[in-house]
Amino acid sequence: MTPAGRVDEQSKSPGSDASDMVLVLSATEVERNLDLAALVDVVDDALVKQAAGEVERPPRPHFPVGAGLDGDDSAGTGIAMPAYVHGADHYATKLVGVHEGNPERGLPTVNAQIALTDARTGLPKAFMAGTTITNARTGCIGAVSVRKLAPDPDGEDLTLGVLGAGTQARWQTRAIATVAALSDVRIHSPSDSRTACAADLSAEGIPARAVDTSRAAVEGADVVVTATTATEPVFPSDALEAGSLVVAVGAFTAEMQEIDPRVFERAERTFADVPAEVAETGDLLASDLDADDLVELGVPLADGYVRESPDGVVVVVSVGSATLDAAAGETVYREAVAAGDGTDISL
Repeated sequence: MTPAGRVDEQSKSPGSDASDMVLVLSATEVERNLDLAALVDVVDDALVKQAAGEVERPPRPHFPVGAGLDGDDSAGTGIAMPAYVHGADHYATKLVGVHEGNPERGLPTVNAQIALTDARTGLPKAFMAGTTITNARTGCIGAVSVRKLAPDPDGEDLTLGVLGAGTQARWQTRAIATVAALSDVRIHSPSDSRTACAADLSAEGIPARAVDTSRAAVEGADVVVTATTATEPVFPSDALEAGSLVVAVGAFTAEMQEIDPRVFERAERTFADVPAEVAETGDLLASDLDADDLVELGVPLADGYVRESPDGVVVVVSVGSATLDAAAGETVYREAVAAGDGTDISL
């Protein structure tokens, strides 16, 4: 074991050389090499490049898994997400499992792994736990949106309303806290999980509290984040403050919906990380908008955005992009290599 903690198994594989080695990073090692505040800039840059056409991002398949194991119903959803950011040393392939029954098993709903492959040679270079990277880069969607699109992004005492109390509610709040001074964070979920979420964030120094209704979370909030697995709107549209920013990150299928269509009717502009895919979610299918009505989020991140009216509502809808996994995975990999962290193995 090296002084930095890396286990080098090259000597255990006769005939192997440096080109054969793959760096394996555990969840703990990924967390050790992930700086959330720095990742906000990485995600911002990746979204700008995506909007400029400087990435390769094939369509990602979603497919049901587990049918036939415990009956005819599927147990979850498998997702494959490949991407390459032009100029990067590696391309990434993320494998994701979304299993709604996992909390009852004491397991995370979303689990992921990321493989990095050398863009010049096609040789495998790294295999890393991807769940924390997924959570962090998704949280950064809220942060980059607040930084450019909040009513007063440079102001003090931003009020945040969060619908949902799971993992992503925590990461959205954490990431937003790296770019804005939060004075009040209201967490609402129909279950008692809202209390645990608020307690966890409060323990991290974020002024979070649980509230009993979605209206209480949204009324008076400068920014509203929805991070749920809902199939119907999670807050009343008339509770939304004039001039507020809504960031919706939960719905990624046609059956899922978080946003009342009347929110889109109030919005002066709706941005999307991947407009074509966002247009196929339940949020947009329930509205009168289609992909042509959406502006790619990388555009205001690159060029800025001037609100048409101080009372105008701005909406950001995200389904997630493999571009962000590629950029975040590359960043974590570089930090781990510099720190001598992880385990080298030969395939």
